[in-house]
Amino acid sequence: MTENDTAFSLLKRVSKGDETAFADFYNLFEKRLYLFIKSKLNDSFEAADILNETFLEVWRKAETFEGRSKVSTWLFGIAYYKTVDRMRKKTDIPMDSDNFPETVDDSPDAMACLLTAEKSDHIKFCLDTLKAVHRAVMQLAFFEDLPYSEIAVIVDCPENTVKTRMFHAKQAMKRCLSNRMGG
Repeated sequence: MTENDTAFSLLKRVSKGDETAFADFYNLFEKRLYLFIKSKLNDSFEAADILNETFLEVWRKAETFEGRSKVSTWLFGIAYYKTVDRMRKKTDIPMDSDNFPETVDDSPDAMACLLTAEKSDHIKFCLDTLKAVHRAVMQLAFFEDLPYSEIAVIVDCPENTVKTRMFHAKQAMKRCLSNRMGG
């Protein structure tokens, strides 16, 4: 049984009010989801708060899951929007405004190489300097290993926009790492 099959089965039971299934569902996703949220806010208290809001939403709306995506895609989408909403409230700046032309870069290989570098503190620093929309696509692609099509569902934008954001995120990472590592 795949993770998605397990999650889907648990979600069906959650939709019927099964608290044990909800606890199992929570345990299945809690750590990954928390790290995903925290990477955007860099605040463990806010991340824990949004994590709880996300799972509360799952408890309330489990029956609305239609199965058109993986359960994890649906769940990360909820967390993503709750995180973006929180960030907007704190900054009053639109988090999804990209003023870049639609260019395409399908190759995650360059970033995969960067992520294996020994200087993880430099990588973390540079990830933290990215715009929220760029950091989100990088996190989902490289740490959650999601394809661009699923990322597009989570962040509610066209797949080409995800590719554009990834392109610009990679460029920003390369510049930042080059500056920090003296390259």
